[in-house]
Amino acid sequence: MRAQFVLSEIGVGLRRNLTMTFAVIVSVALSLALFGGSLLMREQVSTMKGYWYDKVNVSIFLCNKIDAESDPACAKGVATDEQKKQIKADLQKMPVVQSVQFETADEAYKHYKEQFGKSPIAGSLTPDQMQESFRVKLKDPSKYAVISSAFSQRPGVQVVQDQKTLLENLFNLLNGMNYAALGVMALMLVVALMLIVNTVRVSAFSRRRETGIMRLVGASSFYIQIPFIMEAAFAGLLGAGFACVLLVGGQYFLVNNWLAHHIDVIQFIGWDAVLAKLPLVLAIGLLMPALAAFAALRKYLKV
Repeated sequence: MRAQFVLSEIGVGLRRNLTMTFAVIVSVALSLALFGGSLLMREQVSTMKGYWYDKVNVSIFLCNKIDAESDPACAKGVATDEQKKQIKADLQKMPVVQSVQFETADEAYKHYKEQFGKSPIAGSLTPDQMQESFRVKLKDPSKYAVISSAFSQRPGVQVVQDQKTLLENLFNLLNGMNYAALGVMALMLVVALMLIVNTVRVSAFSRRRETGIMRLVGASSFYIQIPFIMEAAFAGLLGAGFACVLLVGGQYFLVNNWLAHHIDVIQFIGWDAVLAKLPLVLAIGLLMPALAAFAALRKYLKV
């Protein structure tokens, strides 16, 4: 097979269908950028889960005077010193507990002022309105139910709260956004495949005289089809290259130079995660159009 002939045929095909080729490149670029972004989003969520789940605590909030007057869970009155000592002793005996920290009402008020000092209601709160609590660090965060069942009905305990459930809503939102991106990616991928099929069809029709002559002189089916397949593969590879540029640019400008400077409570994924996805994006961008073109040629180019 003469490489010069194949390359010349690829160039002719790309020039004849320049607008459709450009549409293929853009569609492949956007779909693969969404695909790579979805993979990175999933890895980001996993990283955040591993980071935050290791830090969340189970909080056992104790009844204060206000709760004793208004909350049915505190109908037996304010938590006594004896009840606090018993709760702490029982917590320290439990094998699932890694550490126990007691937070006084004054400490809770101080922490609240530090975090929400600019809130309109912050100025109306006083230390006696804050609750004392035990902050319990578990060896396994999934064992929250053990703590809840053991202490939620105890006298002096208002509520047992697992901070992990507060994070679940955030992670569910991120996962939902990830699935939405995958849905858009699938739609763009279908559009790209349809464009590839139409491009191959038009290219095969415009060169039907050349392919007819090649059949007459005994050229093999693979020899006739290879220029069309390589045209699609080349366009797909260009689209994948642009998708890689979008992923690298997103990591550099959006994540490293903006999000990382404005959101310091999240551990963002690094360059190793991004670079690991680029070969997969390039491989898909090369193989997907080539296979689509091969399937289209079986229908539109009878050789």
